[in-house]
Amino acid sequence: MSDAAEPPGKKPLYRQLYVQVLFAILLGVVVGVAFPKFATEPGVKALGDGFIKLIKMVIAPIIFCTVSTGIAHIQDARKVGRVGVKALVYFEVVSTFALVIGLVIGNVVQPGAGFGGHADAAAVVKYANSSAHRSTVEFLLDIIPDSVVGAFAKGDILQVLLFSILMGFAMMAMGERSAPLRRLIDDVAHAVFGVIGIVMRAAPFGAFGAMAYTVGKFGPTVLGSLLGLIATFYFASAVFIFVVLGLIARAVGFNIFKFLVYIKDELLIVLGTSSSESALPQLMAKLEKLGCSRSVVGLVVPTGYSFNLDGTNIYMTLATLFIAQALNIPLDLKHQLIIVVVAMLTSKGASGVTGAGFITLAATLAAVDPRLVPGMAIVFSIDKFMSENRALTNIIGNGVATVAVSAWEGELDRARLNAALSGASDSEDILKEAEREEFAG
Repeated sequence: MSDAAEPPGKKPLYRQLYVQVLFAILLGVVVGVAFPKFATEPGVKALGDGFIKLIKMVIAPIIFCTVSTGIAHIQDARKVGRVGVKALVYFEVVSTFALVIGLVIGNVVQPGAGFGGHADAAAVVKYANSSAHRSTVEFLLDIIPDSVVGAFAKGDILQVLLFSILMGFAMMAMGERSAPLRRLIDDVAHAVFGVIGIVMRAAPFGAFGAMAYTVGKFGPTVLGSLLGLIATFYFASAVFIFVVLGLIARAVGFNIFKFLVYIKDELLIVLGTSSSESALPQLMAKLEKLGCSRSVVGLVVPTGYSFNLDGTNIYMTLATLFIAQALNIPLDLKHQLIIVVVAMLTSKGASGVTGAGFITLAATLAAVDPRLVPGMAIVFSIDKFMSENRALTNIIGNGVATVAVSAWEGELDRARLNAALSGASDSEDILKEAEREEFAG
């Protein structure tokens, strides 16, 4: 999932949201260290809690709109034939790898284990006992809502997800008859995204309250745990890029390091804006020059921005485990599998929206265990430092996916690919090299 930000240059630096959030985080750290008593006052804590409640307010409608129409729009990909099907298969397989990598590294490193914010021991024992006696059948029955309205009213994300999935497949089965309904839901989604845009204006206040209270209550040592989470996330992303995507690139016939050098300008744009969509037009042009057919690029890249959000997937599994570890809430294998399934669904369709990664994390936490939701305040204070990495991983993943699907479909010009990755920087050099290779062959 790409995390949009205001394009630099259109507003003075001090009016840009990410600058305000960074300043609020720094101020929160200073207040938490210098005035811990004040930082733990209910009023300061309420700033972070209030922002979290505003986020929770829009989770259910966002999940319904994005998941239901995301599934319904699969038929659009199916219309273009096997290319669309191959792209969807690739997206889901690679996304699963991303989710599992985040889960495995989160369990091994345990970045939240030393946080210090432990839940009440009696509550943990009660939770463990209730989980042990709750059968899988009972769990599955709880996912089925008594009524659709009740699911939305209670904010039960698993129940909302079930209805959204059923609605999506129903619209997909209707074919063109569902087009007006899909457009309506898409319009509602855009309106709700507008609400999120308004809510995100309060982000600096939420970031200040969350950081000040966290540092004031648990002490400056928590900053080490937060830095540890950031470092773990970057490490997990590096493992995914250089191992998973690197192996895919090698199987296709190119080097992942040369590919990263080739799209370095686009990566710098993403780094500056925290949005992988900001570089979409340039990326598509670069991939065509790389030898991918225009039809494949035109399908895979835009579809990938909704269905292939590898950085967001790693972030959601890792952040969920961090919060559970920080709050000392145990998550057994069943709950961790729920993280993978729910994150796979909630990561779809919200690309290009400011705070989208944070919204999908909120949805995942609410589905896995509602007691994890307040922990969003912990990771929100450092979300800005995570968003760049999410966006970078997303765009690299979509670039590799396009080349892989082009090769899979037999629509990859390998002469262009080799010429471009060997250092032919502009399109004329690439074309001349490709023509020479073709003539020689």
